[in-house]
This record gives sequence, C-alpha cells and structure tokens, in this order.
Amino acid sequence: MPSIEGGGVEKNFFLVCNYLVNKVKTLKVITVSKKFKKKFNKSIILITPSSKKWDNFNRKIKYLIAILLLIKEILKSRDTIIFAFQANIYCILICKLFSVKVIARSNTAPIGWSKNFLKRYIFRKVLNLSNIVMVNSVQFKNDLKRDLNVKSKCIYNPLNKYEILKRSREKSKKIFSNSNKLKIINIGRFTDQKDQLTFLRSLNYLKNKINFEACIIGRGILKEQLQKYIFDNKLSRFVKIMNFVENPYPFIRQSDLFVLTSKYEGLPNVLLEALTLKKFIISSSCHTGPREILLNGRGGLLFKVGNHKELANKIKYYFFNKKKCRKLLNRSFKSLDRFDYKNNLLKYYKLIDSF
Repeated sequence: MPSIEGGGVEKNFFLVCNYLVNKVKTLKVITVSKKFKKKFNKSIILITPSSKKWDNFNRKIKYLIAILLLIKEILKSRDTIIFAFQANIYCILICKLFSVKVIARSNTAPIGWSKNFLKRYIFRKVLNLSNIVMVNSVQFKNDLKRDLNVKSKCIYNPLNKYEILKRSREKSKKIFSNSNKLKIINIGRFTDQKDQLTFLRSLNYLKNKINFEACIIGRGILKEQLQKYIFDNKLSRFVKIMNFVENPYPFIRQSDLFVLTSKYEGLPNVLLEALTLKKFIISSSCHTGPREILLNGRGGLLFKVGNHKELANKIKYYFFNKKKCRKLLNRSFKSLDRFDYKNNLLKYYKLIDSF
C-alpha cells in the first residue's frame, strides 16, 4: 500500500492487516506513509523508507519507492504471497517477473478508469496475470467480467459496527446550529470522483424551498472550487465546509441525512458507516456499491449521477416523507450483517490460505 491517505480503502487495509497478522507466519507491510505506524499491530513488520520526506511526495513517486522496496523484499525471499491494495499493475508485473504469487485487490469500479482503450487493454492483460483479483461488490465483479473479461472474487468490506458506535460517542464540536432544520452531511475527498459540486447545485436549487443546514467534510484539490461556488451562490448560511477529520462518526451522528454524489466507487465505506449510525441515505446510483448497499432503492433513495435536480427532489421527498423513509432505512440497516467484519476478514484469510 504505497500511499496511505486516510480514506475508506485505508480503513479496510488496517483492519485486514491487523487481523491477518495473527493468522499468518509473518506479515510485512510495504508503504511510504510512515505517519500511520500507530494504526498497525506491533507484530507487523513495516517496510518503509528511512526518511519521512518521501511522505510529502505525490502518489506516483510513492508508487516508485514502494516498488523498489518490494523488489528488495522479493530478492530476500520468493517464498511469499504479495497482496496488492494499491499500484496493482506495477505490483503484478514485478511479481510475475520474479515468479511470486500475487493477489490484486481492485478498489474502484472499471467505469472510473477504463474509458481509454489503451488503459482497458493494459488492465485486462495485466490483471489476468495475477493469481487472484479481488473486488468488494458483486456489481464490481460483474462489471469487471463484462468490461475487461477479468474473473474476480468478491469479498465485502469488513464493517466493525461496534467500533463505529463506540467512536461516534466521542466528544465533538457541534456542526449544526438549528435543531429544527434538516441536517445534511456529505463526507469525501474533494475530487472530481466524489462530485460535491452536484451536491452544492442541489442545495442551491433547494435553498428557498425547504429549511436545511449542510456540512461537507473532506480535503482535496477542489476545495477552493467548492468554496467559490458557495460564495458565488450565497450559500454560506446554508452550507459549511470542514477539513478532514480522523473520526467523522460524531458528526454523522449529529445529522439526519447522508448524501453521496460520487461518479464511481467500489463499495463506499461511508455509506455502511452512515447506516450503522441509522442515518437515511440518498446516493448517486453510480458503479459500484450504492445500489448494492441500498438494496436497489428498497433501502434508501438513488439518483442519476450528476443530476442535481433529481437529487434536490429526493432531498425534498425525504423532508416531507420521513416516516416512509424510515421504513427504507430499517430495511437497509437490517441487511448490514452481510458486511460483518469477522465473517469477511475470515474470507480474506481463507483466500490466502487457499494458495
């Protein structure tokens, strides 16, 4: 995992590593991100650069450094299994070069990276070189087979409901000022993929129609663009932007409604976390994950990717039909057992143990 940045993939990574270290003879983690050392069980051997300066470089540089560290480890011993959570293409090629077994975990749906013909060709050829390709949703598995002719195994993201509920009770500042207004929250990196601009457009459409407060939590290169839209459209008294926080659960707990506007995903952890805290969800019907989590609309509301008016109408529907929506929420909440972290972590181990 060359670059650990604190998102949903990383949460899964920490859970999987800390579980597997008690199941396998030796577990080593290759990463450039030294600052997350405390997240790992002390029995895990961390393979990192000697200097912390590399942690400030971009992801491509981190990939290169991690690949060099990987080659060094492989040369020490080829009797190992490599589990790639990131930089899959580079990792698979290196492993095949040295005849080492490799599992590639793909994190985001093909629609996010397969529009280019050359990319599709490369991903199809290289992914098929791995011993196993692992994905985190059934729709993802089907898309990968249909679009790239790549067979894969689906293991859901491990969801630790107990830990989420425990951390949601930690003290936090109050982010919503008026208890009588609809409290809406969105959490995610400020990138084109997460498409918070569609969220803001829907709120701009709604600002004179219903009473609400909204909060967007995250970080990323599009922060200034989002702030400019808020300023230009006089949304400041309706929407606030907060910087990324390590523990967002107390803030989700303060909200009534969680909105996801992503253009593509894998299996968005944040939706599972919001459901654990019994928050109603309105999500884009993107590939992949939201439809699966929300039971194709029987457990929450879905809207077409990028359609801010449809999103606005769904928010308005929730505002006036909370009792009806509560039934949908209860249905999706009851279905969370399929993401249970113990069952899914065991599947990780069985996958590795099958070699």
